[in-house]
Amino acid sequence: MKWLYAHLYGDKTIWALVILLACFSIMPVYSASTNLVYTVGTGEKTIYYLIKHFVHISVGLIFMWLVHRVDYRYFKLVGFVGIPVVVLLLIYTLTKGTMIGGANASRWVSVLGVQFQPSSIAAIVLTVYVAQYLVKIKDKTVDFVSSLWELWLPVGLIVLLILPANFSTAAIISLVVFTVALIGKYPLKYLAIICSAAVLFIGIFMITAKAFPGLFPNRVDTWISRIDRFANSDDSTKDLYQVQNAKIAIASGGLFGLGPGKSVQKNFLPQSSSDFIYAIIVEEYGVVFGVFLLFVYMSLFFRFLIAIHRAPTVFGQLLVVGLGFFLIYQTLINIGVAVSFLPTTGQPLPLISSGGTSIWMTCVALGIILSVTKSEREIQEREMEKSDAEKREEEELNRIQLEKEQILEQELKEN
Repeated sequence: MKWLYAHLYGDKTIWALVILLACFSIMPVYSASTNLVYTVGTGEKTIYYLIKHFVHISVGLIFMWLVHRVDYRYFKLVGFVGIPVVVLLLIYTLTKGTMIGGANASRWVSVLGVQFQPSSIAAIVLTVYVAQYLVKIKDKTVDFVSSLWELWLPVGLIVLLILPANFSTAAIISLVVFTVALIGKYPLKYLAIICSAAVLFIGIFMITAKAFPGLFPNRVDTWISRIDRFANSDDSTKDLYQVQNAKIAIASGGLFGLGPGKSVQKNFLPQSSSDFIYAIIVEEYGVVFGVFLLFVYMSLFFRFLIAIHRAPTVFGQLLVVGLGFFLIYQTLINIGVAVSFLPTTGQPLPLISSGGTSIWMTCVALGIILSVTKSEREIQEREMEKSDAEKREEEELNRIQLEKEQILEQELKEN
């Protein structure tokens, strides 16, 4: 244990909170997987999903450990090389999305039998790219036309490629980019223009999609209908099956829950081990634990804020802002959906929901954040070592001066 602690660099509190969430996730995911076994009928046993989730978590923590050992400044290369690679991956995914359960789940792509979501990778790559650009223009007069080509064209292209298949992820990425741009001191008047244009485009896009159903490919009609159902929740003709079962799960849990593994709604609630895992957690462990879980995520957010304040460079600060806020936005949206505060989105609960790509990319993002906190601590240690060396040098000079004075005094006495 001492060896492990000694080789976990960076903010130890972030490490502790991440490991706490990862370990806790095993029980609710294992419990909720009975829905896939007995209701959906996947042909697998519950132990299969337990082992699968355990492997995903273990691999994710290994990724996190490996990434956090890399100096975060090297991740600038991701911005240069990653954007064109991500664009090509998203185009391929949009046109050749993997079929899951007979539906065109064009958020996924399969490589060598491994399915993953390029949008999760795009979020990290784009955050690094935006942070890198903002550092480059720091203390310079920003030309709006130039920034349109260098900053907003890559951002807009990636968001547009994600939008048809995954509106919620596109929205979170956009929100993160605007947050980073705001913290990175991109001119507010230009940011207001971009925000207005984005809102106008989304409005026109949604009106067109509703006016001409089936005009756009993939999942556009799906997320449009979800927003419509949420806006018209009093309309009994709307399909509110998921929302209703999530409400039942939370209401059934009460203050202290039914007990681990005793959820009833997991047998009726679709995506009970991923999108609606928070509702199952509250049903089994109670509202008190649900609030505590939210407190753990907010504690993680607080450590991100500390890391932002202490980051040794502007690039490090913006990395923590982008990656940290992305995880917190995901958390709040997932919980907001579970408690019927937001429309159904499909966003996972970081480090708890089942799924390989989401867990791995979350761990990679956390690894980068820890790399920033590691560098900050290394600088502090170097400064302390420098201060100690100067102190020792000063003490040595004082000692030599004292010896000279003693010798001089002795010589005077002898004379």
